[in-house]
Amino acid sequence: MRSMMLSIDIISGLVSIFQYPFMQHAFESGTIIAIVAGIMGYLVILRRTAFAAHAYAEIGFAGAAGSVLAGINPLYGLLGGSMLGGMAISALGNRASHRDIEIGSVLAFALGLGLLFISLYSGYATEAYSILFGQILGISATNVIITLVVSLVILAIAAIVYKPILFASLDEDVAEAKGMHTVLLGAIFMLLLAAAVSIAIQVSGVLLIFALMVTPAATAIRLTKKPTYAIAISVLIALLATWSGLIIASYEPYPVSFFITTIGFALYLFVRLAKSR
Repeated sequence: MRSMMLSIDIISGLVSIFQYPFMQHAFESGTIIAIVAGIMGYLVILRRTAFAAHAYAEIGFAGAAGSVLAGINPLYGLLGGSMLGGMAISALGNRASHRDIEIGSVLAFALGLGLLFISLYSGYATEAYSILFGQILGISATNVIITLVVSLVILAIAAIVYKPILFASLDEDVAEAKGMHTVLLGAIFMLLLAAAVSIAIQVSGVLLIFALMVTPAATAIRLTKKPTYAIAISVLIALLATWSGLIIASYEPYPVSFFITTIGFALYLFVRLAKSR
């Protein structure tokens, strides 16, 4: 009887969470972003572009800071800044495995711009600073719609180019020998990654982007070598970390991003230790 009452209390507590619009928006956007991050994260690991994902997050921060200065929704700045950074990096470096210098150069310039925009802003740039650590509990209904539209575009394009990008990721030299347009595929991937990072920042923030874009996929790859299964597991881990983080944060006075990153890392560490035995 006692266990039944406890179960009822837990269920009623979970139901009460969804009575608040900000929690509804958080779960909606978090679910969308976790799916996109889980899928794109697998390709990020496969193409060894984790540094690019982190760089796009910081480049996006510069765009968000510029948007705050101009009085525009920071999400537009995130998308615009990351996409421009993606085009610049793609133009400067042709091969996915030799882009570290280009990424670092563009990143340094973008961080300088971000610092300039923040210093020029006369008010308190709460929206821009919150992007550093995520703002999932502050996502508006408008941002949920923007996130959904951008995510659908990302997934649609990713579905079209998935097989050639997967092949080029596994062996770029062989792909070039077979006449595949690896430069174009790389540019498309970098732009998709930039857009995916932009929307993922809303959950984990610039400084914690690896929580959703890299860690779930890194865990999944240790569990299976099959691409389809790895992507599915990556998405499930991203969803589990996001949903669990939101639920725990509704009862504890600590940042949601902390719980999401901790859950994701704990799963990665558990799988790594278990597989090493």
